[in-house]
Amino acid sequence: MNIAELGDRILNGERRALARAITLVESGRDDHRAQATALLDRLAGVGRQALRIGLSGTPGVGKSTFIESFGMMLTGQGLRVAVLAVDPSSARSGGSILGDKTRMERLSREKNAFIRPSPSQSHLGGVARRTREAIALCEAAGFDAVLIETVGVGQSETVVAEMSDLFLLLLAPAGGDELQGVKRGIMEMADMILINKADGDLKATATRTCADYAGALRLLRKRPQDPEGFPKAMTVSAVEEHGLEQAWDEMQTLTTWRRDAGHWASNRATQAQYWFKQEVRHALLARLETPQMRDRMSDLGTQVSAGRLSPSAAADQILAGLSDT
Repeated sequence: MNIAELGDRILNGERRALARAITLVESGRDDHRAQATALLDRLAGVGRQALRIGLSGTPGVGKSTFIESFGMMLTGQGLRVAVLAVDPSSARSGGSILGDKTRMERLSREKNAFIRPSPSQSHLGGVARRTREAIALCEAAGFDAVLIETVGVGQSETVVAEMSDLFLLLLAPAGGDELQGVKRGIMEMADMILINKADGDLKATATRTCADYAGALRLLRKRPQDPEGFPKAMTVSAVEEHGLEQAWDEMQTLTTWRRDAGHWASNRATQAQYWFKQEVRHALLARLETPQMRDRMSDLGTQVSAGRLSPSAAADQILAGLSDT
């Protein structure tokens, strides 16, 4: 693969080249990882940035419907939108349905939109391991906004906040009382809470739910990266496309304030350090997967099972072996 040529095609906004590059960074082969690193290094100096929007929510809350309606609104304003949708992988077979592109039928036909579903595989936190690198590729390709849809696994799903500029939490009407808003974890990470399905018979319920969460957000400790009034809760209807423009206006207000106050740059710098440490951890874990280390682990595991060696002592021997290699 000609990395220089692929990089130039991505910079020219070629969708097929972008799709091929994302496949490359998602590969676990050593030669592919070397090529992916070279490609990302080549594109890093371009300096293009997009607004990275992470979006989470419980299954069935309407994330895909919201992203399609929201994405259509953005493309209608002349913006280029990339959607990275992470699909849960089966714990048994390891397979994924990857049906998000099928759900977003209108957006998938839009020339200024790019949709890429990826399997979560064994990575926790609601995103795929290489989603961050796929975001960088989309930025290099000239997209104005990158939407990261997570698998929607619950309150521990906070990794997406470490790769996005704005983190949206999508909730359904009557999904819980206001005490849900003070739970630690995902609620504390959200920059905006959007109560979806505020239409039809659920409109009044959505308004009450929004008021509950707005009150709960006021109980949380104020963060330095938030201006007055944020984080905030709003109602939207992805089906009727109500409230989307107001939500976008609020996102732009928050983004502009963070840029002017210096939080945008510092947040991205902090995220880069976080992912550097994550790469080191993954590299160390990968060294446990060599045939020699697997045999060593199996031998020590047998001794631990038989009671001849404590788990701590066995772990010390494995770590000592890693330091010698």
